[in-house]
Amino acid sequence: MVEMRTRAAACNLCEAMCGLNITLRGDEIADIRGADDDPFSKGHICPKAVALQDIHDDPDRLRLPVRRTSSGWRQIDWDEALDLVASRLAGIREQHGADAVAVYLGNPVVHSLGALTHAPGFARMLGTRNRFSSNSVDVLPSQFVSYLLYGNQWLIPVPDIDRTGYFLVFGANPAASNGSVMSAPGITRRIRELRGRGGRMVLFDPRRTESARLADEHHFIRPGTDAAVMLAMVRTIVDEGLARPLPYVDGLESLRAALGEFTPERVAEVSGVPAETIVRIAREYAAAPSAACYGRTGVSTQRFGTLSQWAIQILNLVTGNFDRPGGVLVTQPAVDMIAGGQLNPGHYAKWHSRVRGLPEFSGELPVAVLAEEIFTPGEGQIRAMFTVAANPVLSTPAGHTLGRALGELDFMASVDFYINETTRHADVILPPTDLLERDHFDLFFSMFTIRDVARFTPAVLPKPDEARHDWQIIGELARRYQQLLPPDERKDQPALSLTPEQILDYGLAAGQYELSVAELRRHPHGLDLGPLRPSMPARLQTDGKRIDLAPPLLMSELLRARSELLTPRPADELLLIGRRHLRDNNSWLHNSARLVKGRPRHHLLMHPYDMKARDLAHGDLVSVRSGAGTVEVEVSASEDVMPGTASLPHGYGHALARETLSIAGTLPGASVNDLTDPHYLDHISGTAALNGVPIIVEPAGALAHP
Repeated sequence: MVEMRTRAAACNLCEAMCGLNITLRGDEIADIRGADDDPFSKGHICPKAVALQDIHDDPDRLRLPVRRTSSGWRQIDWDEALDLVASRLAGIREQHGADAVAVYLGNPVVHSLGALTHAPGFARMLGTRNRFSSNSVDVLPSQFVSYLLYGNQWLIPVPDIDRTGYFLVFGANPAASNGSVMSAPGITRRIRELRGRGGRMVLFDPRRTESARLADEHHFIRPGTDAAVMLAMVRTIVDEGLARPLPYVDGLESLRAALGEFTPERVAEVSGVPAETIVRIAREYAAAPSAACYGRTGVSTQRFGTLSQWAIQILNLVTGNFDRPGGVLVTQPAVDMIAGGQLNPGHYAKWHSRVRGLPEFSGELPVAVLAEEIFTPGEGQIRAMFTVAANPVLSTPAGHTLGRALGELDFMASVDFYINETTRHADVILPPTDLLERDHFDLFFSMFTIRDVARFTPAVLPKPDEARHDWQIIGELARRYQQLLPPDERKDQPALSLTPEQILDYGLAAGQYELSVAELRRHPHGLDLGPLRPSMPARLQTDGKRIDLAPPLLMSELLRARSELLTPRPADELLLIGRRHLRDNNSWLHNSARLVKGRPRHHLLMHPYDMKARDLAHGDLVSVRSGAGTVEVEVSASEDVMPGTASLPHGYGHALARETLSIAGTLPGASVNDLTDPHYLDHISGTAALNGVPIIVEPAGALAHP
């Protein structure tokens, strides 16, 4: 009889980090359930967690390295693969310089303990200025604002959702994301509890989302006007004497002077939000005993993403809701990588991209310039790529163009266990173990939890003898690469010679809770370290431990963008926004049959009024055209989208790109990023504007307009 046993685990597919109980029959998964005794998630689970089994059992997941040949993919052994990657990267560096090799770290890097401890170190070892990551597709405006206001890009305040009395949300859908830069498992329950204790949730979004249905109020807002609405609220609060900034907050008068034109009446004309609504909510927010303003991808991934994230912080700061229970606070995690100096606090414009001259932030360039840096000849041209857990062809601006660019490279290598739209261009793919075969501790997202927690979960399943963890792949590759460099070009990265558990143990011991991996092993579902606590101004990394509400860079950006922010868009213009679903995970999991079943989720959503004006019917195949490209997709009528707005999911609908592979259950569809112009950006941060993109929608096959 096969032994049945249950192991504690954590789902690391998204930021919620839900605790799991996984029942094994031998070494096979029999059941995955939420762990009721997890002090953080308390039994919450979403459909994605069950898909962990699909990833592990997926016959299309790579287990050993493969090399692309003229006759298809060929499996090779680890020594051959690592030697080939190290020698080609070192050779291209020797011939063309360090900047000829680019690196891209994908979102799953921060969800993997080993990738996070080792991949950034190898990126630094490459010595290139052509470093990219998913940050500039998503969260960069938040980091940029925290760098300017608080002195460190990672000091991002988190809403104290369990104690707040007024939750004001712009462009976020936590019911689908489980919280993002606000790790909050069971967020639906928490919102209901907020309302049950007499609190309120007010949400602004161009689409009536899953979160909007939980809120006390939902207000449609035209895409790209969030900053204008919030700044009009700030003006109302300041003009009516409702501001209560903390004693270490400066710059209120300078800010007041800059907001003169942001009257509720003028902002109403551009946003579609009535002036009386702007004024009422501003007053309610300022008068609430505790309040938290929050916004995520909808406000970050637009033309005014940085101004929007700045306005969110201003609302929290001027009302005294910064660093207070029920407001927004900065976490104090068990491994404090900010205090320990392991994380770059931030720097800006130390160098610029070669072709377009966009500034770096914290050593990374905006991914919007990646394709042009490959295509454009000259000194510093990118000739090789190294990617880790990344699919930028499906998730970054004009992915179809980037795909063509990757095909032009002299060499490309990827650490990934799938052949996808990006890795199909690699010469070598180095597959790591899957998520259940690795130990896990959430180093990164512990910085954004709604409570301070610590949980170490050993691997649920044994690592196959021939398999390698991501940190083992990167560490061994770094060793071989370093040996091929001239001595004066070698950059020692001591952490690459340690295991993730050793690094974690050092970090835990140095933290304020003085924990250890051994101690956490005795608490398999983790430790609740308590609610978020005030820690300011001591944790500020600014001069004099003070906050300047009006940093010169942001004031200059506001002055530059003011006219565009306050100019109404054409009445007949249609603007594209993205959307996410609970059963999706960015650009992957679409090959999990249990997740893709059910009604189609890849359709373009349009308001019936806009469809009638274009003579479209529900279910029609339509052509969606922007300045960057054209896609074809079915259209669905929905009153959940604001008139003048259409919605298409991000990174959705493509099958895996293995040429010989056909995956049953993979949905058809179009990728919104193929409509995103790499030149249509948040000006100051370089973040791609995935939301608010002007589009033309017409029946598929219709004659294009001149």
